[in-house]
Amino acid sequence: MLVHLRAAGVSLLLTATDDRLPHVLHWGRDLGDGLDADAAAELVRAWAPPRAGAQVDEPVPVPVLPGQAEAWLGTPGVAGHRDGLAWSPSFVVRSSSLDVAQAGGTVRVQAADEDAGLDLELVVELTPQGVVRTRATLTNAGAGTYTLDALQPALPVPAHAAEIVDLAGRWGKERTPQRHTFTVGTHVREGRRGRTGADATLVLVAAEPGTDFRRGEAWGVHVAWSGNHRTQAELMPDGTRLLGGGELLLPGEVRLAPGQAYTSPWLYGTYGDGLDALAGRFHALLRARPHHPRTPRPVTLNVWEAVYFDHSLPRLRELADLAASVGVERFVVDDGWFRGRRDDTAGLGDWYVDEDVWPDGLRALAEHVHGLGMQLGLWFEPEMVNPDSDLARAHPEWVLQVPGRTPPLVRHQQVLDVARPQVAAYLRERVVSLVRELGLDYVKWDHNRDLVEAGGASGAAGVHAQTAAVYALLDAIRADCPGLEIESCSSGGARVDLGILERTDRVWASDCIDARERHEIQRWTAQLLPPELVGSHVGAARAHTTGRVLDLSFRASTALLGSFGIEWDLAAASDDERAELAEWVALYRSERALLHTGVVVRDEAPSAGLWVHGVVAPDRARALYALVQRERPATWPPGRVRLPGLDPDALYEVAPHGPYAPHSTWDRPAWWSAPVRLTGHVLATVGVAAPAVEVDHAVLLTTTRVAGAGQSAGRHPVVPAS
Repeated sequence: MLVHLRAAGVSLLLTATDDRLPHVLHWGRDLGDGLDADAAAELVRAWAPPRAGAQVDEPVPVPVLPGQAEAWLGTPGVAGHRDGLAWSPSFVVRSSSLDVAQAGGTVRVQAADEDAGLDLELVVELTPQGVVRTRATLTNAGAGTYTLDALQPALPVPAHAAEIVDLAGRWGKERTPQRHTFTVGTHVREGRRGRTGADATLVLVAAEPGTDFRRGEAWGVHVAWSGNHRTQAELMPDGTRLLGGGELLLPGEVRLAPGQAYTSPWLYGTYGDGLDALAGRFHALLRARPHHPRTPRPVTLNVWEAVYFDHSLPRLRELADLAASVGVERFVVDDGWFRGRRDDTAGLGDWYVDEDVWPDGLRALAEHVHGLGMQLGLWFEPEMVNPDSDLARAHPEWVLQVPGRTPPLVRHQQVLDVARPQVAAYLRERVVSLVRELGLDYVKWDHNRDLVEAGGASGAAGVHAQTAAVYALLDAIRADCPGLEIESCSSGGARVDLGILERTDRVWASDCIDARERHEIQRWTAQLLPPELVGSHVGAARAHTTGRVLDLSFRASTALLGSFGIEWDLAAASDDERAELAEWVALYRSERALLHTGVVVRDEAPSAGLWVHGVVAPDRARALYALVQRERPATWPPGRVRLPGLDPDALYEVAPHGPYAPHSTWDRPAWWSAPVRLTGHVLATVGVAAPAVEVDHAVLLTTTRVAGAGQSAGRHPVVPAS
């Protein structure tokens, strides 16, 4: 079998021989349309490596699901056993099918190891956006129990992908990039937190050394799973390089009885020339989903940093009035509305409106918010419980735990065993009842602790079952409440992955809304997600998480680059601040069609400490760029800044954009007051002089196409616009 799938500038060349599982001969840049069967066979012969060193006599290519039966001595794609036997499966292909689309296609292989009593279905797909995704289903076709330890597909990358780029992080500082040489051995990133984790790699990239946002071939993988997971980059002594991953199974989590099956999460793989191109394929894939948010992303105000646990109807009505006055479209009541919740030590699990704080319930607030023309949202943390709660006192057995002891408390809370049907039923009833009673439009679904010693009802490890049960619960709630939008929050950005995003409409990137920190967090969250899926809010002048004091223009221009919102006590803001904030809200509302459909582009001028973050319209007629001064460089002014992503043959007018307070003082270049016209090629290659703003400030500018292809710079001299 030899299959050549092509889509969006990507080729995936798959081959299989002797009834063996398919392997990837090429994944990367498009090989063109002249690759007929004869030419493909020549490629197979041309790329076959010589036998060298102490290798097997007849080398077997490494399949998508590698194992020792193919003389693969790296990490196996299938790990498991029957009481110590059937530990090295050798699958023989029984049948295969090919579904070729106009762009891309799907290969589906049915295979079996009769001696081991295992059936396998392997799916490899190239989407129309040029994204590869693969997963496997393993079925116990034999007698007795088969214990599965891992089912992890892998994709090869070429030898010049000699550098690894991935992400680290912690609470309040998610998505911190790190890079190093792709050396011999296995670079493993494991998540054992029971959730994706603030430290998750998000996308594990192998790239040419020196690859940046704009240039350099790069390959990346992402595991679409919200529980324990493993991602790895492996280089063997023979030069084979693989990127792979899947769910990290705890001991005994998956024991397949006869006839039972396990399906691995999707492993997504994306390729591009530069990290922007790699990310752009993910963005295009997500935007093509039928359930991707299509309506304008509302301006959201969340009351958490304004009131914390100090709830009252007059206070929240005042905030709602002020929110509506600046143009807010969605008002979200955060933690503190339910029984016994005066601080974070009690109440979790008791999802009933607190009668002491809200003697008449939340209906009056709901009617007030809706009467102002805003949507209403409410915070929940359904998977968690405080020991000091009616629920925990009534059902201590509902806590995930190892028999005989409970896990250590984190934030005074434990985790509910959602895999118990009665727990899921209780949570579903409580959330759905409140959505219907209050007419909720939005739920902020939080998850504020790792799963430590997460034992299920039987006492066995329960992270896998918990993750699947949470998915099922979210699916059920959405089925009960059509039109309800859900945000995934998890100590900020600790549950950001394509598994949870099949069931939610937005993620909270971080609890830190310090604009300086947020620029880096959002910059690297964009390696997976487009901006409309990433909540980004304007906070108070003094950031609650860092204490840093920042101008409103910097805070607001940062929030503009995501799903815009506010997390600020507007009652404490001055009239001038609210007026300026209203201007930024209006700007977001006027630009969100561009921001949430356009192509994200990133660049930087390292010597000037300047970052560029832009969004270019799909037809490249217009773009908006943020120029962010991150550092104080040794030389000044910052010099020129390049504006990538435009049509190189088109002529553009470059102009400043956005409201700035009268006290903003910084030196502006000549074109600031008299916009210039330059081609997209010149703007991407040489750029324009950057404004001399000081550190922790940003400015916005736009480029608007004024002439099309064929009108070169030679026919359009560089002159200020009239």
